Amino acid sequence: MNVSTGFKRAAKSTAVMGAAAALVLGGLTACSSDDDSSNSAGKTTELPGNAATGDAIKIGFIAPEGGQISLPMVREGGEAAAKYINENGGGIGGHKIELVICKQHEEPASATKCANEMVEKKVSAVVSPLGAQGAVMVPIIAGAGIPYIAQAPVSQAEMVNPDAFMMSGGIIAVLGGQAATAAKDGLKKVTILIGDTGDAAASVKALGEPMFKQAGVELNVVTVPVATADPTPQIQAGLSDNPDAVAIMGDTRQCIQGIKALETAAPDVQKYLIASCLDKPVIDAVGADAVQGAKAFTTVNLSSDADTVTQYRSVMAKYAPDTDPHGLSYMGYQVVMAMAEVGGSLPAGAIGPEQMKTAWRAAKDVPVPAAPGLTFTCDGKAVPQLPSLCSRSILVSTVGEDVKFTDTVTVN
Repeated sequence: MNVSTGFKRAAKSTAVMGAAAALVLGGLTACSSDDDSSNSAGKTTELPGNAATGDAIKIGFIAPEGGQISLPMVREGGEAAAKYINENGGGIGGHKIELVICKQHEEPASATKCANEMVEKKVSAVVSPLGAQGAVMVPIIAGAGIPYIAQAPVSQAEMVNPDAFMMSGGIIAVLGGQAATAAKDGLKKVTILIGDTGDAAASVKALGEPMFKQAGVELNVVTVPVATADPTPQIQAGLSDNPDAVAIMGDTRQCIQGIKALETAAPDVQKYLIASCLDKPVIDAVGADAVQGAKAFTTVNLSSDADTVTQYRSVMAKYAPDTDPHGLSYMGYQVVMAMAEVGGSLPAGAIGPEQMKTAWRAAKDVPVPAAPGLTFTCDGKAVPQLPSLCSRSILVSTVGEDVKFTDTVTVN
């Protein structure tokens, strides 16, 4: 189902997108862990032996690492992808990748330092797979004429800058996917549970209402006090209109509280869950049975044995064997691997920012690595009001036994 009119109306609310997208980002970052690492789950394959021989292209890689929120697995996934591209994948149009890594601590000072470092080191492009400092970094990086590439947008600056390229639609894709899924399944009412921090709830309401209305579904956004040890009474009150589905958006603690409250207050209601609510700490706390049958809205499907996912597992097993492939390593991997996909037609000789921008603007129906069914096209038309978004699609799956995804479909 297409909710394009709802997307257009929601796009007018770009001023509040940052808070909503950062909330989803915060949920992803807060619950990630590479404890109990294992590359044994899932099929792997032998990697080809096609080493790159051309001159290296400097690619900046800004990682959220070293601060209060530290996610080394994102960098490790990106480094593994770069090693594969150089040793096995033939490079970027034959060119080797030289990753120029800078670790920002999810605060403006270190993010500014990293952005300036990328300019000083004259990289040809910058990738920032995950982080909430785009509003600080984009003006510096794009202001120097360097393309800025991310997996998902958080700030308005990332969504509208002509030299920024977002592989997914972030919170817009999540809400649009939920609205379309509810309509397809004949649901009439959906409630979103969200913490009362800042203006995140107002942001989600402003973004979501036009999409759900266009889909013919009523949306109710219920704020849940994050300071309350047990918000079950507030959640129960928020479900008084008997919604057909309940979506939870938040960090580990909020996911755990929300799922447990639903098990008590509305055990049969359809659950709509983002990646943060399906991560290991949440499942350990609530049990796999509590999420079985839920709908998952993601930009990756690591349960699949499609070639692109098998390749991801194989690359991680060879080049990052101590990193859990089921954590957030896929985000670094996806963005670096996409550089090779997009840059396959780059000319011989020196490659700089202008050649990279030209390649990204020409990107059409490029498969998202490790996300069978998702593609991106960077012609500015996915959401015209937000020209940096290269996609508004999302994968919607049913959560099966052992939290494996089944019946995955792509929703535009």
